[in-house]
Amino acid sequence: RWTVVESGGGSVQAGGSLRLSCRGTGDTYLLICMAWFRQAPGKEREGVARVYTDGLGPEYVDSVRGRFTISADEAQTTVYLQMNRLKPEDTAIYYCAADSVCPVGVGFPRDYDSWGQGTQVTVSS
Repeated sequence: RWTVVESGGGSVQAGGSLRLSCRGTGDTYLLICMAWFRQAPGKEREGVARVYTDGLGPEYVDSVRGRFTISADEAQTTVYLQMNRLKPEDTAIYYCAADSVCPVGVGFPRDYDSWGQGTQVTVSS
């Protein structure tokens, strides 16, 4: 339903910061919820954070709460993930997801309709 494109990944040392961006295009009047997931090698895809596209109701997984911040722009088509105090265990491919409904909490991959291609985040110790 939507085309979702991520940007902003890269490599950083532990303790550093990165900012990811995700823009959704298509039927944006139906674009209500956007989220970030991540998948490390050999692990399942896990939810990191999600937010309503008006910027309200952010939710985080426990492992990133207090370090990561999800936000949305005024056009309600782009969300950002500010990642501070990065740890090696944050290393993963980060995916942006979109849907017309936000789940309770961050949710699961099945809760989201459209996905981006992913962007690599590597944190070295």
